[in-house]
Amino acid sequence: MVSSSDERSRIAKEALVKLRETKAKLTELEQAQTEPLAIIGISCRLPGGSNSPEEFWQHLRSGADLVSEVPLSRWDIQAFYDPNPGTPGKIYTRQGAFLNLPIDRFDAHFFAISPREANFLDPQQRLLLEVCWESLECAGVPSKSLLGSKTGVFVGLMNLEYPTIAFPNYETINAHSASGSAPSTAAGRIAFTFGFQGPTLTVDTACSSSLVAVHLACQSLRLGESDLALACGINLMLVPESYIAECQAHTLSPDGRCKTFDAAADGYGRGEGCGVVVLKRLSDAKRDGDNILALIRGSAVNQDGRSGGLTVPNGPAQEQVIRQALNNGKIDPAQISYIEAHGTGTSLGDPIEIVALDGVFGKNHTLETPLIVGSAKTNIGHTESTAGIAGLIKLVLQLQHEEIAPHLHFKQPNPHINWSELPIHVPTQLMPWSKGNQPRLAGVSSFGFSGTNAHVIVEEAPLKEQGSRGAGEQGSRGAGEQG
Repeated sequence: MVSSSDERSRIAKEALVKLRETKAKLTELEQAQTEPLAIIGISCRLPGGSNSPEEFWQHLRSGADLVSEVPLSRWDIQAFYDPNPGTPGKIYTRQGAFLNLPIDRFDAHFFAISPREANFLDPQQRLLLEVCWESLECAGVPSKSLLGSKTGVFVGLMNLEYPTIAFPNYETINAHSASGSAPSTAAGRIAFTFGFQGPTLTVDTACSSSLVAVHLACQSLRLGESDLALACGINLMLVPESYIAECQAHTLSPDGRCKTFDAAADGYGRGEGCGVVVLKRLSDAKRDGDNILALIRGSAVNQDGRSGGLTVPNGPAQEQVIRQALNNGKIDPAQISYIEAHGTGTSLGDPIEIVALDGVFGKNHTLETPLIVGSAKTNIGHTESTAGIAGLIKLVLQLQHEEIAPHLHFKQPNPHINWSELPIHVPTQLMPWSKGNQPRLAGVSSFGFSGTNAHVIVEEAPLKEQGSRGAGEQGSRGAGEQG
């Protein structure tokens, strides 16, 4: 016969075991929510011939200004140009940052797309297919190995201009009109082409779209919805309508350049491009011997809410999203040494962003050891829905090369910013960013004119372990096949 004391002892032991199991599960869940995510592949098409990360880096480190006149292959700028702002139907700038490649070329056969369907396929979808394939090649992951896998696709896209060209009247609309141009199929076509079966969606939060896509990809990996994720951004300027609308709103700079944080800041210059990063849980990347380029430690997204206007930035909201990203990654603000700013180059937005950065980092940095702040927009213009991922790629390249690229067009600091009291430095020359005893950490910001803000915290790659797989093992499409 079992005594009551023995029964109580047994119950207590079982309760202790269950308590320990519950605690272990909670610890496992918490670790899953904070585990770093590895960037194992990147690829891009960015202005001025930056058709690979290597070319992009060479342009960044040399301080190249990649803005040029609107090419005739897009539209005749002479027919639309008028230097007087507000002139109906006209554009007061002749400039933009355009891709230096023929976007009408596409290797449809490689992607098993019929010539007829390809004719009505938005060039943004064409570029996404190519750059996604190259990002997997960079990651050393054969695309065939991902057939039926939990690979997620998250695409940031805001402009839809191709239908104006492809379907000038009702009679030209055909069976491929919807699938060739719909924002949803920009992501869906990638998953279909490669056979991915993870979460697949297109995100439009205006200029913050691609960094929001990165955040959603990170969440999907942490939740176990995806085992691999492609975060993408795409933006092409095909017709003059968006230029006209933005000129009517007086948001563009007449010289087409983002003079970020400078007294001469008078609006932003438009840019275009495509960027893709391949993400994986760090533990999985180490297990599989992947070549890790950098780590994402934390990310966050929020909304301006009520501000001075729908398109007016909200400084406290910017502070909040950065603090949340730091908190999500368990990072102290003092650990951050560099910020890739949103930095569009507007007289209103620039001071708001700098004050927000000071609010987060001011107490943890000094005039002697300031926070370094730069923006790729001074090189490639504001690439809109690609901007966040372009900034992320720049940040990864800077960490890899242990250098911080020069910030252009910073000649006379904006007088509405109290620079003398801020522990913030804007680099106008190439400067070293060497590895030290502690991992280098940085942040990248992206804010949408719809009010949606995103911030991502990035850490340098861990030391490579023996047996890591090199990039490019998938093979190549070969010379002449690129569309």
